[in-house]
Amino acid sequence: MSEADAGTLVIVEKSSHCLSFYDRRTTERLDSIDLPRYSHELVLSADQAFAFVGHYGLRTSADHGDGGSSVTVVDLAARRIVRTLDCRPWRRIHGIALDGRGRLLALSEGDNVLMTFDDPLSADAPSRAVPSGGLKGHLFRVGADGETAYCCNLLSHTVTKVAPRDASVAPVAVTPGEKPEGIWLDAGGDTLYVTNRLSDTLVAIDTASMRITREMKTRSDPLRVYGLAGNRLLLLNCGDKSISVVDAEGMRELGCLPLGSIPLAAHITGDTAFVSLADDRCVEIDLAVLSVMKTFATQSEPDCCFLLDAENDAGFEKQPVR
Repeated sequence: MSEADAGTLVIVEKSSHCLSFYDRRTTERLDSIDLPRYSHELVLSADQAFAFVGHYGLRTSADHGDGGSSVTVVDLAARRIVRTLDCRPWRRIHGIALDGRGRLLALSEGDNVLMTFDDPLSADAPSRAVPSGGLKGHLFRVGADGETAYCCNLLSHTVTKVAPRDASVAPVAVTPGEKPEGIWLDAGGDTLYVTNRLSDTLVAIDTASMRITREMKTRSDPLRVYGLAGNRLLLLNCGDKSISVVDAEGMRELGCLPLGSIPLAAHITGDTAFVSLADDRCVEIDLAVLSVMKTFATQSEPDCCFLLDAENDAGFEKQPVR
């Protein structure tokens, strides 16, 4: 196996209610782990030993109901669930992230609370929690030191700056557009990029002042935004079923690739992107030339994904599921 083809792709398959493992080279499904129904967002520990999956509990943000109230912890080498973090009474656990110290943060969309688990491999309940400062908090980003987080709030149409470790600090809100959902924090923590799905815009927000500094019109319904090398961004466009590469400083589109299906989530590794599609496929994309390198079938509604490094992946038994 070449270095370029090495690794296993881990995908949350939301409507199959599982976490699945795919061989990157052969694209065959190696294994699947059952998750609570409609689990959604995924984050991996820095050493790629564990995956943390939020239990949203509903198929979409438009669905009514209490949803889930937990985070599932998966041992990736053993391919089994080893812990469940209890988030009750807070519901609809969606956005999830780790700070630079390995502390796990999870956002309750149902109750607009951002909670922290200081040691997610031993804790049974959150160590602390603060209000998100908006309504229907969906996705968020956290600074490396864990002292500041930024929440996208679908119903109040705001982005809020909160202090996850100090509830005495009041959230600071900005209105970037209608239905802000995609969010990316640059490496220095100075600029926040947000896509507004109903406004069809991308904005840059100065994190110190929480003011919009740059803005551009995007393609239809930009769902998510990811950082790329060379001060570029990758946008997932639901409306015209495409991805776009954008110059982050000049706020202009550099290229676009139609995919024929709604892109749901992506994972970036070097000049390669893995994009989950709504028609139960995943595509591997060469970002240098914006072309599809590989397409393979998944189970129902693939979403968040992550390519495990070959070094961390070495102990996995690579036998396809039949």
